[in-house]
Amino acid sequence: MVSIPITLEQLITAVQQLQPEERVQVARALIKVGLRSDLTALIQELYAQPPVDDITDDDIMAEIKAVRHSILDFAESCLRGRLCRLEQTFQDGF
Repeated sequence: MVSIPITLEQLITAVQQLQPEERVQVARALIKVGLRSDLTALIQELYAQPPVDDITDDDIMAEIKAVRHSILDFAESCLRGRLCRLEQTFQDGF
């Protein structure tokens, strides 16, 4: 790999001379670098926090059951609504 030192102004001028698709590639590469550094900082911040010990397996299972129950209730209410509309359609003679 060859390294050629250039100034920031030279780099900006070079990017401005690129075709739009090539500029998009440069922008994506810069965003990717920024996202990597943001993600690294977030991971470091999370590791620096003390672990959460007050959540038990029973708490997790209770939450899972509650979510499943609410999903089933929602699905059941949707089916009831559709069945009611279907019954009404038959009663009305199509």
